[in-house]
Amino acid sequence: MIEVVGLTKKYGSNLAVDNISFSIQKGEIVGFLGPNGAGKSTTMNIITGYLSATSGSVKINGYDVLDDPIEARKCIGYLPEQPPLYLDMTVNEYLRFVYNLKKVSHKGREVHISEVCRLVGIEHVRNRIVGNLSKGYKQRVGLAQALIGDPEVLILDEPTVGLDPNQIIEIRNMIRTLGKERTIILSTHILPEVNAVCERVLMINAGKIVANDTTENITETTAAGKQYLVRVEGPQSAVLAVLNNMEGITSAKVQKEGEPGAFDYLIQTDNESDIRKTLVLALAKQEFAVLSFQAVGTSLEDVFSELTKNDKKGDA
Repeated sequence: MIEVVGLTKKYGSNLAVDNISFSIQKGEIVGFLGPNGAGKSTTMNIITGYLSATSGSVKINGYDVLDDPIEARKCIGYLPEQPPLYLDMTVNEYLRFVYNLKKVSHKGREVHISEVCRLVGIEHVRNRIVGNLSKGYKQRVGLAQALIGDPEVLILDEPTVGLDPNQIIEIRNMIRTLGKERTIILSTHILPEVNAVCERVLMINAGKIVANDTTENITETTAAGKQYLVRVEGPQSAVLAVLNNMEGITSAKVQKEGEPGAFDYLIQTDNESDIRKTLVLALAKQEFAVLSFQAVGTSLEDVFSELTKNDKKGDA
Protein backbone atom coordinates (compact mmCIF):
# COMPACT_ATOMS: atom_id res chain seq x y z
CA MET A 1 0.00 0.00 0.00
CA ILE A 2 2.81 2.44 0.95
CA GLU A 3 6.29 1.88 -0.47
CA VAL A 4 9.14 4.24 0.47
CA VAL A 5 12.50 3.56 -1.20
CA GLY A 6 15.77 5.45 -0.62
CA LEU A 7 13.99 8.61 0.51
CA THR A 8 16.31 11.57 1.08
CA LYS A 9 15.51 15.21 1.78
CA LYS A 10 18.04 18.03 2.13
CA TYR A 11 17.43 21.60 3.21
CA GLY A 12 20.60 23.27 1.98
CA SER A 13 23.41 21.52 3.84
CA ASN A 14 21.03 20.01 6.41
CA LEU A 15 20.16 16.35 5.78
CA ALA A 16 16.64 16.00 7.22
CA VAL A 17 15.86 12.51 5.87
CA ASP A 18 18.75 10.18 5.12
CA ASN A 19 18.08 7.43 2.56
CA ILE A 20 15.25 5.67 4.39
CA SER A 21 13.16 2.77 3.08
CA PHE A 22 10.10 1.03 4.50
CA SER A 23 6.76 -0.40 3.42
CA ILE A 24 3.32 -0.51 5.04
CA GLN A 25 0.80 -3.13 4.02
CA LYS A 26 -2.92 -2.73 3.56
CA GLY A 27 -4.84 -2.77 6.84
CA GLU A 28 -1.86 -2.02 9.10
CA ILE A 29 -1.93 0.64 11.83
CA VAL A 30 1.66 1.84 12.17
CA GLY A 31 3.00 4.23 14.79
CA PHE A 32 5.55 6.70 13.38
CA LEU A 33 7.75 7.97 16.21
CA GLY A 34 10.72 10.26 16.59
CA PRO A 35 12.01 13.19 18.64
CA ASN A 36 11.59 16.76 17.44
CA GLY A 37 13.84 17.46 14.49
CA ALA A 38 14.32 13.78 13.61
CA GLY A 39 12.75 14.01 10.13
CA LYS A 40 9.32 12.62 10.99
CA SER A 41 7.22 15.56 9.77
CA THR A 42 9.37 15.93 6.65
CA THR A 43 8.81 12.26 5.79
CA MET A 44 5.05 12.58 6.30
CA ASN A 45 4.91 15.72 4.18
CA ILE A 46 6.72 13.92 1.35
CA ILE A 47 4.37 10.93 1.58
CA THR A 48 1.34 13.23 1.33
CA GLY A 49 2.86 15.09 -1.63
CA TYR A 50 3.18 18.37 0.25
CA LEU A 51 6.98 18.34 -0.15
CA SER A 52 9.18 16.92 -2.88
CA ALA A 53 12.08 14.63 -2.04
CA THR A 54 15.69 15.32 -2.96
CA SER A 55 15.95 11.69 -4.06
CA GLY A 56 14.15 8.39 -3.64
CA SER A 57 10.54 7.48 -4.29
CA VAL A 58 7.18 7.09 -2.56
CA LYS A 59 4.35 5.04 -3.98
CA ILE A 60 0.81 4.95 -2.63
CA ASN A 61 -1.20 1.97 -3.87
CA GLY A 62 1.18 1.75 -6.83
CA TYR A 63 0.99 5.47 -7.72
CA ASP A 64 4.21 7.47 -7.51
CA VAL A 65 3.59 10.72 -5.59
CA LEU A 66 5.91 12.59 -7.95
CA ASP A 67 4.98 11.06 -11.32
CA ASP A 68 1.26 10.60 -10.65
CA PRO A 69 0.45 13.02 -7.80
CA ILE A 70 -3.30 13.34 -8.39
CA GLU A 71 -4.00 9.61 -8.26
CA ALA A 72 -1.63 9.17 -5.30
CA ARG A 73 -3.33 11.93 -3.33
CA LYS A 74 -6.76 10.47 -4.00
CA CYS A 75 -5.63 7.49 -1.92
CA ILE A 76 -4.64 9.62 1.09
CA GLY A 77 -6.60 11.28 3.86
CA TYR A 78 -4.44 13.60 5.99
CA LEU A 79 -5.12 15.03 9.43
CA PRO A 80 -2.30 17.42 10.39
CA GLU A 81 -1.63 18.36 14.02
CA GLN A 82 -3.60 21.58 13.49
CA PRO A 83 -6.75 20.51 11.59
CA PRO A 84 -7.28 22.68 8.46
CA LEU A 85 -10.66 24.04 9.51
CA TYR A 86 -12.59 27.11 8.40
CA LEU A 87 -13.93 28.29 11.74
CA ASP A 88 -16.66 30.58 10.37
CA MET A 89 -18.34 27.78 8.37
CA THR A 90 -20.84 25.28 9.71
CA VAL A 91 -19.71 21.66 9.76
CA ASN A 92 -21.97 20.92 6.77
CA GLU A 93 -20.62 23.86 4.78
CA TYR A 94 -17.04 22.91 5.53
CA LEU A 95 -17.43 19.24 4.57
CA ARG A 96 -19.27 20.18 1.36
CA PHE A 97 -16.38 22.51 0.55
CA VAL A 98 -13.86 19.67 1.15
CA TYR A 99 -15.97 17.29 -0.96
CA ASN A 100 -15.94 19.73 -3.88
CA LEU A 101 -12.24 20.53 -3.39
CA LYS A 102 -11.35 16.84 -3.59
CA LYS A 103 -13.58 16.43 -6.67
CA VAL A 104 -15.22 13.35 -5.23
CA SER A 105 -17.56 11.80 -7.77
CA HIS A 106 -18.12 8.17 -6.79
CA LYS A 107 -20.97 8.96 -4.34
CA GLY A 108 -23.68 11.55 -3.92
CA ARG A 109 -22.37 14.42 -1.82
CA GLU A 110 -24.98 14.48 0.92
CA VAL A 111 -25.06 10.70 1.26
CA HIS A 112 -21.27 10.53 1.54
CA ILE A 113 -21.02 13.40 4.05
CA SER A 114 -23.75 11.78 6.17
CA GLU A 115 -21.81 8.50 6.18
CA VAL A 116 -18.60 10.24 7.26
CA CYS A 117 -20.35 12.24 10.00
CA ARG A 118 -21.91 9.07 11.37
CA LEU A 119 -18.53 7.33 11.33
CA VAL A 120 -16.84 10.03 13.44
CA GLY A 121 -19.86 10.83 15.61
CA ILE A 122 -20.66 14.41 14.57
CA GLU A 123 -24.17 14.00 13.11
CA HIS A 124 -25.72 16.17 15.83
CA VAL A 125 -23.35 19.13 15.28
CA ARG A 126 -23.56 19.37 11.50
CA ASN A 127 -25.36 22.72 11.62
CA ARG A 128 -23.04 24.21 14.26
CA ILE A 129 -20.34 26.79 13.46
CA VAL A 130 -16.99 24.99 13.52
CA GLY A 131 -15.37 27.75 15.59
CA ASN A 132 -17.93 27.22 18.37
CA LEU A 133 -17.16 23.51 18.79
CA SER A 134 -15.03 22.03 21.56
CA LYS A 135 -11.46 20.92 20.88
CA GLY A 136 -12.59 17.31 20.72
CA TYR A 137 -15.29 17.98 18.15
CA LYS A 138 -12.98 20.14 16.04
CA GLN A 139 -10.64 17.15 15.98
CA ARG A 140 -13.53 14.95 14.83
CA VAL A 141 -14.38 17.43 12.06
CA GLY A 142 -10.71 17.36 11.03
CA LEU A 143 -10.86 13.58 10.90
CA ALA A 144 -14.08 13.79 8.87
CA GLN A 145 -12.39 15.94 6.21
CA ALA A 146 -9.59 13.37 6.00
CA LEU A 147 -12.20 10.67 5.33
CA ILE A 148 -13.98 12.54 2.55
CA GLY A 149 -13.48 10.53 -0.64
CA ASP A 150 -13.02 7.20 1.20
CA PRO A 151 -9.20 7.23 1.07
CA GLU A 152 -7.46 3.89 1.55
CA VAL A 153 -4.63 5.50 3.54
CA LEU A 154 -5.01 7.76 6.59
CA ILE A 155 -2.08 9.80 7.90
CA LEU A 156 -2.81 11.21 11.36
CA ASP A 157 -0.43 13.67 13.01
CA GLU A 158 -0.95 13.96 16.79
CA PRO A 159 -4.71 13.28 16.54
CA THR A 160 -5.30 13.36 20.32
CA VAL A 161 -3.12 16.30 21.34
CA GLY A 162 -4.93 18.67 23.71
CA LEU A 163 -7.88 16.35 24.29
CA ASP A 164 -9.20 15.28 27.69
CA PRO A 165 -8.87 11.59 28.73
CA ASN A 166 -12.41 10.67 27.64
CA GLN A 167 -11.94 12.30 24.24
CA ILE A 168 -8.59 10.52 23.82
CA ILE A 169 -10.25 7.15 24.43
CA GLU A 170 -13.00 7.98 21.91
CA ILE A 171 -10.50 8.99 19.20
CA ARG A 172 -8.37 5.89 19.85
CA ASN A 173 -11.42 3.65 19.49
CA MET A 174 -12.31 5.48 16.30
CA ILE A 175 -8.82 4.91 14.88
CA ARG A 176 -9.07 1.18 15.66
CA THR A 177 -12.41 1.02 13.85
CA LEU A 178 -11.07 2.92 10.84
CA GLY A 179 -8.01 0.65 10.75
CA LYS A 180 -10.16 -2.39 9.98
CA GLU A 181 -10.62 -1.14 6.42
CA ARG A 182 -7.75 1.31 5.93
CA THR A 183 -4.00 1.64 6.25
CA ILE A 184 -3.11 4.16 8.97
CA ILE A 185 0.08 5.99 9.87
CA LEU A 186 -0.21 7.48 13.35
CA SER A 187 2.38 10.05 14.37
CA THR A 188 2.34 10.88 18.07
CA HIS A 189 4.51 11.77 21.06
CA ILE A 190 2.08 9.96 23.38
CA LEU A 191 3.77 6.57 23.50
CA PRO A 192 1.02 4.72 25.45
CA GLU A 193 -1.20 5.64 22.51
CA VAL A 194 1.04 3.59 20.22
CA ASN A 195 0.78 0.60 22.53
CA ALA A 196 -2.99 0.98 22.65
CA VAL A 197 -3.62 1.40 18.93
CA CYS A 198 -0.71 0.36 16.71
CA GLU A 199 0.41 -3.04 15.49
CA ARG A 200 3.86 -1.93 14.36
CA VAL A 201 6.30 0.88 15.12
CA LEU A 202 8.55 2.87 12.81
CA MET A 203 11.03 4.97 14.75
CA ILE A 204 13.15 7.67 13.12
CA ASN A 205 16.12 9.51 14.61
CA ALA A 206 18.50 11.97 12.96
CA GLY A 207 16.90 11.22 9.60
CA LYS A 208 17.36 7.44 9.77
CA ILE A 209 15.01 4.58 10.62
CA VAL A 210 16.28 3.11 13.92
CA ALA A 211 13.43 0.64 14.57
CA ASN A 212 10.83 -1.10 12.44
CA ASP A 213 8.97 -3.94 14.14
CA THR A 214 5.94 -4.86 16.20
CA THR A 215 5.68 -3.12 19.58
CA GLU A 216 6.15 -6.45 21.33
CA ASN A 217 9.30 -7.38 19.40
CA ILE A 218 10.84 -3.93 19.80
CA THR A 219 10.56 -3.97 23.58
CA GLU A 220 11.94 -7.51 23.77
CA THR A 221 14.89 -7.16 21.39
CA THR A 222 15.97 -3.69 22.52
CA ALA A 223 16.16 -4.54 26.20
CA ALA A 224 19.74 -4.68 27.49
CA GLY A 225 18.74 -7.19 30.16
CA LYS A 226 15.94 -8.36 32.38
CA GLN A 227 14.34 -6.04 34.93
CA TYR A 228 12.79 -6.92 38.27
CA LEU A 229 10.86 -4.95 40.85
CA VAL A 230 11.68 -6.26 44.33
CA ARG A 231 10.19 -5.13 47.65
CA VAL A 232 12.65 -5.63 50.50
CA GLU A 233 12.27 -4.92 54.21
CA GLY A 234 15.41 -3.31 55.62
CA PRO A 235 17.59 -0.17 55.57
CA GLN A 236 17.95 1.30 52.07
CA SER A 237 21.73 1.72 52.09
CA ALA A 238 22.36 -1.80 53.37
CA VAL A 239 19.96 -3.40 50.90
CA LEU A 240 21.47 -1.43 48.00
CA ALA A 241 24.94 -2.53 49.07
CA VAL A 242 23.89 -6.19 48.83
CA LEU A 243 22.18 -5.70 45.47
CA ASN A 244 24.96 -3.71 43.83
CA ASN A 245 27.59 -6.24 44.89
CA MET A 246 25.75 -9.19 43.34
CA GLU A 247 27.10 -10.76 40.17
CA GLY A 248 24.64 -10.39 37.28
CA ILE A 249 23.06 -7.15 38.55
CA THR A 250 24.07 -4.14 36.44
CA SER A 251 22.12 -1.54 38.43
CA ALA A 252 19.79 -1.24 41.40
CA LYS A 253 17.87 1.85 42.50
CA VAL A 254 15.15 2.70 44.96
CA GLN A 255 11.75 3.37 43.40
CA LYS A 256 9.58 4.21 46.42
CA GLU A 257 8.58 3.11 49.90
CA GLY A 258 6.15 0.28 49.30
CA GLU A 259 5.06 -0.10 52.91
CA PRO A 260 6.44 0.95 56.31
CA GLY A 261 10.06 -0.18 56.57
CA ALA A 262 10.10 -1.77 53.10
CA PHE A 263 11.16 -0.24 49.80
CA ASP A 264 10.72 -1.16 46.14
CA TYR A 265 13.96 -1.58 44.17
CA LEU A 266 14.22 -1.63 40.37
CA ILE A 267 16.94 -4.10 39.43
CA GLN A 268 18.52 -4.34 35.98
CA THR A 269 20.39 -7.54 35.12
CA ASP A 270 22.42 -8.80 32.21
CA ASN A 271 20.83 -11.32 29.88
CA GLU A 272 23.09 -14.13 31.04
CA SER A 273 22.16 -14.46 34.71
CA ASP A 274 19.04 -15.65 36.51
CA ILE A 275 19.56 -13.84 39.81
CA ARG A 276 16.28 -14.70 41.53
CA LYS A 277 17.46 -17.49 43.83
CA THR A 278 20.84 -15.89 44.52
CA LEU A 279 19.20 -12.56 45.34
CA VAL A 280 16.72 -14.02 47.82
CA LEU A 281 19.47 -16.03 49.59
CA ALA A 282 21.85 -13.05 49.75
CA LEU A 283 19.20 -10.81 51.29
CA ALA A 284 18.03 -13.51 53.70
CA LYS A 285 21.63 -13.97 54.88
CA GLN A 286 21.55 -10.31 55.98
CA GLU A 287 18.09 -10.87 57.52
CA PHE A 288 16.38 -8.66 54.94
CA ALA A 289 12.95 -10.03 54.02
CA VAL A 290 11.89 -10.15 50.36
CA LEU A 291 8.19 -9.25 50.41
CA SER A 292 7.53 -9.34 46.66
CA PHE A 293 9.42 -10.10 43.46
CA GLN A 294 8.17 -9.50 39.92
CA ALA A 295 9.57 -9.26 36.42
CA VAL A 296 9.18 -5.88 34.70
CA GLY A 297 8.95 -5.59 30.92
CA THR A 298 10.84 -2.91 29.03
CA SER A 299 8.43 -0.13 28.10
CA LEU A 300 8.16 1.62 24.75
CA GLU A 301 9.25 4.79 26.53
CA ASP A 302 12.49 3.05 27.57
CA VAL A 303 13.07 1.86 24.01
CA PHE A 304 12.37 5.32 22.59
CA SER A 305 14.81 6.89 25.04
CA GLU A 306 17.48 4.30 24.27
CA LEU A 307 17.21 4.54 20.48
CA THR A 308 17.04 8.34 20.31
CA LYS A 309 19.42 9.32 23.13
CA ASN A 310 22.17 10.31 20.68
CA ASP A 311 19.93 12.76 18.86
CA LYS A 312 21.72 16.11 18.62
CA LYS A 313 19.20 18.06 16.57
CA GLY A 314 16.94 19.01 19.44
CA ASP A 315 14.11 21.24 18.29
CA ALA A 316 15.69 22.13 14.95
